[in-house]
Amino acid sequence: MGVSGSGKSTVGSALAEHLGWPYLEGDSVHPPSNVAKMAAGHPLDDADRAPWLAHIRDWMATALDAGSSCVVGCSALKRAYRDVLRDAATGIDGASVRFAYLEVDRSTLYRRLSQRQHHYMHANMLASQLDALEPPDPDEQAITIHSSDRTSPSDAVAEIVMRLSDVG
Repeated sequence: MGVSGSGKSTVGSALAEHLGWPYLEGDSVHPPSNVAKMAAGHPLDDADRAPWLAHIRDWMATALDAGSSCVVGCSALKRAYRDVLRDAATGIDGASVRFAYLEVDRSTLYRRLSQRQHHYMHANMLASQLDALEPPDPDEQAITIHSSDRTSPSDAVAEIVMRLSDVG
């Protein structure tokens, strides 16, 4: 989880590959109306995100119910959004949802987004995501990765895997 430009797609897909788990790129399941809104420079609101989060939650629940772990790249900016995603494990014995929060400083994020091409999320939208961001509280037991350009995706993956194994 994290704002746009934090490395969710890169780290998430590498983590899924390392673990041999299925991966869902959250950006790929935004409804066309959300993509159009963001491409026009308008931030999404809670109502826009609700069906998107429900779709991701349902995909996760299907994987968990089948006995498979999975990885999702998703902004999950607010605790309420993460609560929706945590619901994927409800009623599934032994299942739980963990978050890895990729925390990146503002200037690095802006630079990354301004260099991005062919993506609907542009640098001018970052401020709205940072305003909406509620970093995970300690009781959420998220894995926080303080990332910079000196942090390689493989370093982030190794840290996440180590911290996941610490919990069992």
